[in-house]
This record gives sequence, C-alpha cells and structure tokens, in this order.
Amino acid sequence: MNNILIVGTGTIGEPLIGLLTNVQDQLGIDNVYFYKRTPLKDEVAKVNNMCQRGAKLVVKDDEVAKKFQALGHHVSMNFVNALEVADVVIDCTPAGNENKELFYNRISEYKDMQAGARSPVFIAQGSEKGFGMPYAYRINDSALLSQAPRFIQVVSCNTHNIASLLKVMSDDFSDIVDADFVCIRRANDISQVGGFVASPQVGSHKSAQYGSHHAMDAADLIGTLGKKLALYSSAMKLNTQYMHTIRFQIKLKGKYSFDDVLKKLSDNRMVCLSEKTNANRVFSFGRDHGYYGRIYNQTVISVPTLSVRNAPSETIVTGFCFTPQDGNSLLSSTSAILYGLYGDGFLERMSTFDDMLFDYI
Repeated sequence: MNNILIVGTGTIGEPLIGLLTNVQDQLGIDNVYFYKRTPLKDEVAKVNNMCQRGAKLVVKDDEVAKKFQALGHHVSMNFVNALEVADVVIDCTPAGNENKELFYNRISEYKDMQAGARSPVFIAQGSEKGFGMPYAYRINDSALLSQAPRFIQVVSCNTHNIASLLKVMSDDFSDIVDADFVCIRRANDISQVGGFVASPQVGSHKSAQYGSHHAMDAADLIGTLGKKLALYSSAMKLNTQYMHTIRFQIKLKGKYSFDDVLKKLSDNRMVCLSEKTNANRVFSFGRDHGYYGRIYNQTVISVPTLSVRNAPSETIVTGFCFTPQDGNSLLSSTSAILYGLYGDGFLERMSTFDDMLFDYI
C-alpha cells in the first residue's frame, strides 16, 4: 500500500490534498489521509470537500472524533494509527520540528525495528529549518538520490525562486561569481486574517555573510550539491496580499548578450516569462488559469525589467521577478512524496504535472 498522511489543512495542506487526490490513480497512491487538529464550524465545507475528493480525515483521538462527527464528518482513524500506516508523512504546519521530536522520530525508530517494515519519509515546509535535507524540485534532485534522506525540508517559495534564477543562469552553478537579491514580500496570504502590515516594513541583515535568511537558505540548498556560492539578500514586506517580488542582480563569468540570457530563461520549464509588470495581473492569471488558482513554476520573470550588462570578462544580469507563492513549494512537496514512495523512479512520475507549468503569462 502507498499511504500518504498530510498534517495540516492550511495554505499548503489544503491544495496539496486536492492535488494528490486528483492524480491519485496516476501516481499509484492508495490512500490520502489528512490530519486536522480542530473541528471548526466555518471549515465544515472545506473538510467535506476534501473528503468528497477521496481524502480521509484523521483526528487526534476518540474525544476529538466525536466533535468532528457532531459536525457531520466521517473520521477514518486517529493520528497515531495514521502515522503507523503512512509511507510518507508531510507536515504542512508551523510545528514540523516540534512534531518531529514528539512523533516522527519515534515512528521512524519503531518502523526500523519492525521486520520487513518500510521506513517512512517525513517532509516539512520551508519555515521548519533543520527538519531535514533542504530540497527543491529540479534544483537538487541528485542530492536527494545520493543522500537518501529520511527527513526532508521543502524550502520556501522565495528560496525556490532564488535557486531557480541561479540554476538557469548556470546549470551547475560554476559560472556564478556573486548574486544579490532584494525580496519584496507580500504581507500575508489572501486566506490569512492575521499578519497584515500597515505600511512597507524593512528587514534587518542578521547575517554578516548572507544578509537576510533568504540568501542563506538558498546557499544551504545549493550546498547539498557540494557548491558554495557568494550570495546576499535583503528583505522588506509590503502591505499587499498578492505576490512576493524579487529584484535580482547576478554576476556571471563570461560574456552573454540579452538574447543569450533570454534564451536561458525561456528554455527552462520551471521559469515562466511575462510582459506584465504588475503583481496583481500575474496573480490574477494564476487564479484564473492555474490548478487550484496557483502558478507552479518556480519564478515568473518580468521581461521588460530584464537588463544585461557586460564587464571585461563578466556579465551582470538584473531584473525583477514574481514568486508564485506556495505553488512552487507544492510541486516540490509532491516530488518529495513521490521520492518517498518510488525512490529512483520519482522523477519519471513527475511528468504528470508538466501540463500545469506555464511558458508565458
């Protein structure tokens, strides 16, 4: 049996549940379980919709199950039992590291002691640094295969964007001289009711080497491939709910023309190009045309902002791009799940999602 347990039903968990149940047969997944901690009247429709798609509700214990049943939900099993039958557990909550200490380490050790039991793979999201090996689809797939981690951290959406920009400019990262990024972040997701800011809010540079954590996280991700890059980043938050934006400046060895750089970008499936310069118009395109209203590419390059300058033996590429929020993380989460189920064969099965990628917006 190939059983998936998704912990949490927020901005990552909910669309991931929908995505996996939609392609469950194509991917050879037998059961998609999802754990929801609290029964809420205003989320009855959401839980019902996920169950109607074929996902199975998991709750903490029998007492909590009664509260969910009182709202009309069918409960499949409790959390501990779901952990025992799961082949892959993906934590989509802000408590991934805490849950690792409380539950996942114990389940992993327990499975190791069972004769013939398959060791589960545990996955957490970008904010849970230290949970496991940093991972992003199409960035460090080879590290996933060579290191065979049991615990994986899918990096944040902006880390996906930064790493994708670097990889498209130099596939093995060897031509990157240095790079600087300004992450202009949205305040919060449109589904969230807290965390909004009243005005632009600038962030501090906590690392002397990397600036904000965004460059450090990208360096850690690429570091799994044995590469060390000179990266630096700054961050600020705007009072908008649409999209993150990144202003990038990447210095490359050798001389490239504008057309050379544009071809690099257009040839990469994880990169989407756009003539749009407004985040709301890019966001609206994803809402109207993307699965679950999302863009699954790792970055959206605003072509009118692209600038290519030549130094004596280097090229400086500058521009703005939009981060597809949780869309790029969702695709990497799915890739990590398929790695947990199929090992070396996981990349072949990711072709199921090729049609979800945009070439142009």
